[in-house]
Amino acid sequence: MAVPVLSTISPSQGPSSGGTTVTLTGTGFTGVTAVRFGAVAATSFSAGGSTQIVAVAPPGTGTVTVTVTNGDGTSNQPVTYTYIAAPVVTAVTPSQGPSSGGTSVVLTGTNLSGATAVRFDTTASGSFTVNSATQITAVSPAHAAGAAAVTVTTPGGTSNPDNPAAYFYYAPPPTVIDIDPSSGTTAGGTTVTVRGSGFLNATAVRFDATASGSFTVNSATQITAVTPAHPAGAAAVTVTTPGGTSNPGSYLYVAPPTLTALTPALGPTYAGSVVTLTGTGLATTTGVQFGAAPAAFTVLSPTQITALAPAGTAGSVTVTVTTTAGSSNGLTYTRISGPTI
Repeated sequence: MAVPVLSTISPSQGPSSGGTTVTLTGTGFTGVTAVRFGAVAATSFSAGGSTQIVAVAPPGTGTVTVTVTNGDGTSNQPVTYTYIAAPVVTAVTPSQGPSSGGTSVVLTGTNLSGATAVRFDTTASGSFTVNSATQITAVSPAHAAGAAAVTVTTPGGTSNPDNPAAYFYYAPPPTVIDIDPSSGTTAGGTTVTVRGSGFLNATAVRFDATASGSFTVNSATQITAVTPAHPAGAAAVTVTTPGGTSNPGSYLYVAPPTLTALTPALGPTYAGSVVTLTGTGLATTTGVQFGAAPAAFTVLSPTQITALAPAGTAGSVTVTVTTTAGSSNGLTYTRISGPTI
């Protein structure tokens, strides 16, 4: 036999917890009695002839010299093995996103250099960048709704999967069921209740592409929002949360009514004269006023109403129409006293 000569070790690094299987190459490995990593014996080893040994690294720290001993002595070549501390993830920002994946998240921690994988539970991130030893940017993969443990794997091992600070919460997409009231004026300012599901942490409520200037998340199933101004017609109402953007609900913007003519524009001071009001946006009329006095009315079409003029003193009054979209401009109706003898 001869004193062993150690040439290489592969791999030359592994986790501080030990357990890495390494291959040692060299000469004089016949009759090997010990393999040491620094002063600590290998967990196990087996010689594959006189030129190769397979050993399991014990736990350790830092960089240590690896030696092989047989009956003639111990190798003294400067072959080293480096212990790498296991990665630790201390924060995930943002900590939530849609179950469809695609959220860019920043992982903060220690010993993140050399990362070979980032996983959300058992699903690997399709894309990640090691920014530094303390930061990784990763894209969340698709995942069922709920919490997922985010782990980082490096040559030092895999980070702590049971740390709540390293969880990423997958949110289900919100769903809109109905909006009440379902219509309002084009000027906006109507307070509506949006009902559905998955509304917690909502970041926006939109009427088509226009965001509500004010909304309150009352619960996971209800939001109160103020409508923005919008042209007349239907608008798709959507809610956006960390879980994504909802299906569209429907809200109808209605233009305020306008009056263009009263026929006749003159009448007696007593009640009961039939007056035809012509204009636009009259379909949802809720009231007709002759001055301060309400009048009985019938909606004939979106452009025409008949009303019974209430009694009043001789002179002029302003006639207006109120609908769900607001109040109209005013037209003048003049009462004339009947002849006296």
